[in-house]
Amino acid sequence: MTTTMRIFLGCAVLIAAGALNGCGSDKSSAAGNSARATSSASAAAGNATAAEVAEEARGKVKCPARVKSAARDPQAPADDVVGVRPGMSYEEAANVVMCTHDLLVVSPETSRGFRIETFGQKLRQGFNARFAADRVQKTSKQIMQEMQDRAMARSSNRVTQDVQPGQSKWYVATIGIPGEERVISAAREEWFEADRNPSIASVEQALMKKYGAPTDRRQARDGDSDLRWAYDPLGRLITETSPLFHQCNGTADPDGGSNFSPDCGVVVAAHIRALRDNPQLSQYLQVGVVDQAAGYEQLTATEEALRSSEMQRRAAQVEAADKNADAPIL
Repeated sequence: MTTTMRIFLGCAVLIAAGALNGCGSDKSSAAGNSARATSSASAAAGNATAAEVAEEARGKVKCPARVKSAARDPQAPADDVVGVRPGMSYEEAANVVMCTHDLLVVSPETSRGFRIETFGQKLRQGFNARFAADRVQKTSKQIMQEMQDRAMARSSNRVTQDVQPGQSKWYVATIGIPGEERVISAAREEWFEADRNPSIASVEQALMKKYGAPTDRRQARDGDSDLRWAYDPLGRLITETSPLFHQCNGTADPDGGSNFSPDCGVVVAAHIRALRDNPQLSQYLQVGVVDQAAGYEQLTATEEALRSSEMQRRAAQVEAADKNADAPIL
């Protein structure tokens, strides 16, 4: 495979030489995905508390999660979001996410991701995780009203808040041949409890304690803060003088997309949202991680493996036809 590759994405067609782009979804569609996932996972009739809904949907979750994938090299840059890092298996990542809170429910992502040629095989291209909510039986009128509200939100591009104070949500992207999908990016959003909001400065200090000195830090007039830790494929921190400084970017938002390029390594992005009535305090924190070079390699390798498998299947089918097929009547 060359580094130029056609990849069709879930929400747009973006083709770039040497770079792959993953598409994200808006806040309202993410909320819809969460509602559908919770509904399907909690199919039992009747009212139920959020804890009961989570118990039904989560199944048997063992915590702390057992991770057999290779651990990060101690000399390499920090590349995880609360324990979830590129290279983990789908199952390991889902287990780690659910072990971060008893109410988190994981649901497969079905509306976004890389639409590479799969030749009919179904790949798990990531998962979402949201807090379970109380299940209340609704009248047909209430259901219709909610559907209308969601439709109006989509048509007006209105952003709906799908996370409450004290809650978090995740999006973890995975790729690989069926049954062997592995993480290529992960993002988490955490809303702080009302009246317990940490200062912007303390959140920045906590981030730098874990990830080190950032490649870039920017603070907006409204108090929001953005930090980025970018590395080349050899694990060297990218600085402002590097030609990769503007090229190797990440996405902190779980509803955003990710870029993959063989020229960039691990990228960690963080966004701290300031309280509007006190910009020195933080309302929520988003952190995302991606290993661009490894993700690019995994994407191209997956498509090549699927293509090779399909060619073998077709060849075997032709061979069988030569032996067993009916001859034409001429």
